[in-house]
Amino acid sequence: MTETRDEPNLQDLTRDLAEDPERLQTAEVAGALETMVLHPEYPCLGARSVFNRDRATVVVLEQMATTEGTAQLLDALRSFGRDTDPDAGFASLVAVFRDTGIDQESQFESLLWQQLQLLHEADQQAWSPEVSDDPANPHFAFSLAGTAYFVVGLHPASSRIARRTPLPTLVFNLHQQFEDLRGSDRFERMRDTIRRRDTALQGDVNPMVADHGSSSEARQYSGRAVPTDWAAPVTFDEESS
Repeated sequence: MTETRDEPNLQDLTRDLAEDPERLQTAEVAGALETMVLHPEYPCLGARSVFNRDRATVVVLEQMATTEGTAQLLDALRSFGRDTDPDAGFASLVAVFRDTGIDQESQFESLLWQQLQLLHEADQQAWSPEVSDDPANPHFAFSLAGTAYFVVGLHPASSRIARRTPLPTLVFNLHQQFEDLRGSDRFERMRDTIRRRDTALQGDVNPMVADHGSSSEARQYSGRAVPTDWAAPVTFDEESS
């Protein structure tokens, strides 16, 4: 008789994945992320759709906010933005940094913005006209090669279980797909379901979550709960690129 084992809860699963030495192997990175995202408790329906439909482009890099890593990520994002059809469903480029140790949320937040600043400085194309380049603006979104992105940072030290990945990770989601969703009758239902699932997982709703246009999405990028007077430590303007 085969003994069946109960599936671990998501919090235990993410801890086990983070402690698994195989997580550093390139071939194992995407599999670990997929295992986490497709766990029954994982709250983000959009992320689940991306992996279920094979719409995740996973890029494994070494360190965050380095010249070499920035060049590789820039090339990957240019190709992703050029070749991905936003009408074919949710799609994301997932950049995983396997040689960057993270012990604190503030450390990851600093590296995230350093990485985005370096990408911007290396970008030769204008900011997407669909969004603002001011991180304080309610209509801000990150832009690269003329394509707007909603960036989600995940890492092992996150206080939010749903953001606790085995390795530091930046997810670049096509901003257009969120705009299309908002224009449909599915948006509010999907948003409310995600928030309900996140509350069931964590015990409370993510305090950084806000509807687009009510506050800058930059506040959500790192996953850290930031104060009301927080400002992004970057400047995305023509002079800085």
